[in-house]
Amino acid sequence: MTHVHDTMVDRPATDHAAYVTGWAISGLAVLGTVVAVWVFGI
Repeated sequence: MTHVHDTMVDRPATDHAAYVTGWAISGLAVLGTVVAVWVFGI
């Protein structure tokens, strides 16, 4: 049986603070984009 390493599944241990910060910035960027499209779309 062959063992497959998938980089999306077998992620190395990361710094959780950096991980959470990255997701927070990404979420705020998405929210900002949605609000900008909504404001300028009206």
